[in-house]
Amino acid sequence: MRLIDTHTHLYQPNFDDDRSLAMERCFQAGVDTLLLPNIDMESVPRVLDMMEKWPNNCFGMMGLHPCHVLDGWEKELESIRQILDSPSYGKSFVAIGEIGMDLYWEKKHIDAQREAFRIQVGWAKERGLPIVIHVRDAWEELFKELDYLNDDSLNGVFHCFTGGAYEAQRALDYGGFMLGIGGVSTYKNGGLDKVLPGIPLESLVIETDSPYLPPVPYRGKRNESSYVLHVANRLADIMGVSLEEVASITTANAEKMFGLKVKN
Repeated sequence: MRLIDTHTHLYQPNFDDDRSLAMERCFQAGVDTLLLPNIDMESVPRVLDMMEKWPNNCFGMMGLHPCHVLDGWEKELESIRQILDSPSYGKSFVAIGEIGMDLYWEKKHIDAQREAFRIQVGWAKERGLPIVIHVRDAWEELFKELDYLNDDSLNGVFHCFTGGAYEAQRALDYGGFMLGIGGVSTYKNGGLDKVLPGIPLESLVIETDSPYLPPVPYRGKRNESSYVLHVANRLADIMGVSLEEVASITTANAEKMFGLKVKN
């Protein structure tokens, strides 16, 4: 049984003391592939380092997280684009991400977030890559952008999906997108137990978003990629299928979305 963590920040400093051990725990849990979303220029060397150390297991994305779209974001975005197109690494990236819109903390950079999102969606279309979307307290603003930007060349994942049935259907109606399901699915009041039964497994991938949002029974502790097994178990319970079926289908979904069979 194979599992893929489609969204993990295992490169973050939280893991500097035991990253190799965390990777071993992944392998023991059947998690043999980790996708690493970049967030800003500072995180780029960390993403690249994991790609180099575990070239058959760790695959990076390049993007500017909406919470890092701050003053001077244009220069930072251009630096990220140069990494994306570098001869050494460019063809190794599996997605543009994580990108999107986040109005939870403040709203003063909303116009900049819109522009940065549009630019990075353009990167994805030019390079034939999927996008990995972060959205928090900005569903309608994001949908407005996608209504304009979506076409047959665009696909991707709504990472850490925590919306309701309306948001799920709206996202999937774009045609080329899947929902990323993580630790929130294990929370008593997370709400996904009411949403997911109406969605086919073929539209889902699983993730941890480690070190954030750990699943039950690890709430309050550091999340890590091996815990994606707990997400898969919870998804099996919610959907009324076996763990093996969840693993098989979500792994195939991830391989298809991110071209992993070609890159592995």
